[in-house]
Amino acid sequence: MNSSEFYILSVLAKEKNMRKAAERLFVSQPALSQRLQSIEKQWNTKIFIRTQKGLLITPAGEKIVEFADEVLAKDAKVREEISSLDKEVHGTLKIAVATIIGQYWLPKILKEYIQKYPNARVSLVTGWSSDIVKSLYEDEVHIGIIRGNPEWKGIKQHLLSDDLYVVDTEIKSLEELPHTERPFIQFKSDSTYYQEIQVWWHKQFQTPPKRTIVVDQIETCKQMALNGIGYAILPSVTLQEEYETINKIPLTRNEDSTLHRDTWLIGYESSFKLKQVEAFLDVLGEAAKGQNNKSLN
Repeated sequence: MNSSEFYILSVLAKEKNMRKAAERLFVSQPALSQRLQSIEKQWNTKIFIRTQKGLLITPAGEKIVEFADEVLAKDAKVREEISSLDKEVHGTLKIAVATIIGQYWLPKILKEYIQKYPNARVSLVTGWSSDIVKSLYEDEVHIGIIRGNPEWKGIKQHLLSDDLYVVDTEIKSLEELPHTERPFIQFKSDSTYYQEIQVWWHKQFQTPPKRTIVVDQIETCKQMALNGIGYAILPSVTLQEEYETINKIPLTRNEDSTLHRDTWLIGYESSFKLKQVEAFLDVLGEAAKGQNNKSLN
């Protein structure tokens, strides 16, 4: 079998549907069916069984697809290592990024990277910091950008700190929070962020908010606050625009410090030696210098 046949099996296993797999592979269904029959003949076994709901992988097929995925992963890794020997920046930069950073901070940096290194490709996934660490452990990405301050035994570089703000159209001071009837709009996030907010609130007020609304995305939370539905606690990285009708009140620990979130770059030394990763770190470093410790006007 060649790499294209391994890729066919991998796509079929992921899609579990001949039509969807054919579309992803840019071939017709009859052509894909014929290729699959040829592959199964080579292995002398049935790899997939067609059902009304789609493709069902056989026990033998599971082992073959697992082998195919291993071969494809090793093939990609060798190609990246070869590309890193060239003077030009080639290969795929694989990044896993905290959702907030991927949504508000990273796009401009990626744009600059792509413009500066047009031969490089970017594979980006976003999620919670715990998922990003897992992706690095499983060697699915080259580098991760996470929030908070998790334990990491590999390379760990600080990128930026951004303060947390109470954002509302009416509330003008922290002292109003325990008394207001306006709902506290919260977004689902990783446990460390939620815990930091809970600890801060308890130290300040001892009693929970009177009303709460929980949404699944930070942008939804932000838009609800901007439209006067209630108040939210948001990191400054999400508030780069200026809003005339919104109040932004920093969360204070004491008279001398405010509550903030740190953003870290993590990874393994072996990945940092790849040229596409080195190039991205150069671009990232320049951007972080301009953002670090930046406060709202």
